[in-house]
Amino acid sequence: MGQLIIGVDPHKRSATIEIINEREQVLARGRYGTDTGGYQQLLAAGRRHAGRVWAVEGCNGIGRHLAQRLVADGETVLDVPAKLAAKARNFDTGHGRKTDGHDAHHIAVTALRTPGLHQVRADGATVALRLLADRRDQLGATRTETINRLHQLLLELIPGGAKKNLTTDQARTLLERVSVPAGDIVTATRYQLAGDLVDELTTLDTKIKAANRQLTTVLAATGTQLTSLNGIGPSGAARLLGDIGDIHRFPTRGHFATWNGTAPIDVSSGDHHHHRLNRAGNRRINRVLHIMVITQLRYDTPARAYYQHKRAEGKTAMEAMRALKRRLSDTVYRQMIKDAAAATTPATDPGGHTGATRNSSAADPNPKIDTSEKSQPGPANHHPKTSPTPTP
Repeated sequence: MGQLIIGVDPHKRSATIEIINEREQVLARGRYGTDTGGYQQLLAAGRRHAGRVWAVEGCNGIGRHLAQRLVADGETVLDVPAKLAAKARNFDTGHGRKTDGHDAHHIAVTALRTPGLHQVRADGATVALRLLADRRDQLGATRTETINRLHQLLLELIPGGAKKNLTTDQARTLLERVSVPAGDIVTATRYQLAGDLVDELTTLDTKIKAANRQLTTVLAATGTQLTSLNGIGPSGAARLLGDIGDIHRFPTRGHFATWNGTAPIDVSSGDHHHHRLNRAGNRRINRVLHIMVITQLRYDTPARAYYQHKRAEGKTAMEAMRALKRRLSDTVYRQMIKDAAAATTPATDPGGHTGATRNSSAADPNPKIDTSEKSQPGPANHHPKTSPTPTP
């Protein structure tokens, strides 16, 4: 009782707020800058009201800079997803006009009516991992673009071009064998540009190695056991921790699967009951899980036995892989829950975290993939090298 909600519609240089009480009565409105002076005015306007809770839209996006400043100043901040605020605006009376004032109002109303919204915490190691993972991905994309441009030039300088998996030293050796005819300005220009690209690749390789070392160091400090799962390396573990953050914001592994896109969508109609692939999830996390699937299918693992069992049931290769990916999504969820529990368990507690084995990632129960919210049954007991007995 007496709680006040301050809805915040954030932008880069300004923020619009609306303060409402538990009866949705508007107490104050305002628009403030996000510079130092404007932020202090916004903070002072909010602190005039006791029992306040700040509701900021998109705390993992455009609202991050403002939400983190509020948390650092000791304020309670809730993350309001933009999709929920948009639904409140569409179902409100009027014409659903999208203005900063209307957005701030519907953000506040959404926070008031929606239980279980994620409370924003101060940035920690997971944010550093996300930044490092983003940097590593950007360096990799830049290197791929550079090597493609180099291949195009080498094809015009050397008959047949160079091999696909070309290293920097090999490219430099190939360029040393190229003879540039005197007076041929076109070949000379190509040769010069190719040399510049080789120098760029050398610099990029150095930066990538340094980024990998830094990422591994920060990852080791978190104490996570995600890298013990077969198919998840340091880069994949950093992406999982960085993008997911607090795993407890997902009440169940079904919610986690829905978020990362591994839970299928029910498209049943009448007596026809089937599913289709969900493409609306987090694609970066889905990519980590896909690499995990491909890696485990290469070896004699429980994941491979499970995949073959699904194929024997009559599922297509895509359907069997989708089921396996959902299975591994559940495994990642459980491992992150264990890591979170181990981080809060004293070291002297004999019941602490016991780690995981490299071949345990698919030895968990068969998922019921007919819905993304159903819990999974008990653990399977089949031998990894034999296909499990089909359930009736």
